[in-house]
Amino acid sequence: MMLEVTTTYLEMLSPEAFKPKASPVKDACVRKIEIPTPTLNHYFFVHVGRPWKWYSRLSWSLADWKEWAEKETMDTWMGQIKGSPFGYIEIERQGDDAELSFLGLLPQFLGKGLGGFFLSEAIRIAWELKPKRVWVHTCTLDHPFALNNYIARGFSIYKKEIAQEQVPDDDDPIWCTPAYHQSLMNS
Repeated sequence: MMLEVTTTYLEMLSPEAFKPKASPVKDACVRKIEIPTPTLNHYFFVHVGRPWKWYSRLSWSLADWKEWAEKETMDTWMGQIKGSPFGYIEIERQGDDAELSFLGLLPQFLGKGLGGFFLSEAIRIAWELKPKRVWVHTCTLDHPFALNNYIARGFSIYKKEIAQEQVPDDDDPIWCTPAYHQSLMNS
């Protein structure tokens, strides 16, 4: 289906602009995935992104996921509560910038107040990389509170784009990620 999608680009130019939010859950933590695991990045992209129609990587093969997860300038972080995963963060270093490439919560953890805390952890981690700028983009297909959460944490909007995008219907076979599964069968 064709949808009009507004993409908003946000940046934070200094750590002083950062307005962190504490965790509402006592045992929540964020840990770096020390050994790049392409299947984990794939899992999170599909299951975190499905409610928001994240489709940009659904055609990726296992080799594509491996290249991304093992990229020297990219790190993956996982949110956990009592050892159970609740979300993930991908941060890519781009010269003097750090991009929050993808981040989000698994569906069963939405609405529990974890979004502000999880974004705060992503920003804290990004600033530890000593960039000149931390940036992120969101769009009208993302969680309805995503943009406000970014602004509340200290990001400023620097660009907006509106485009017509071909978004797969809910019953489109691409949601089963056939390219990825086929590459698993052939490996």
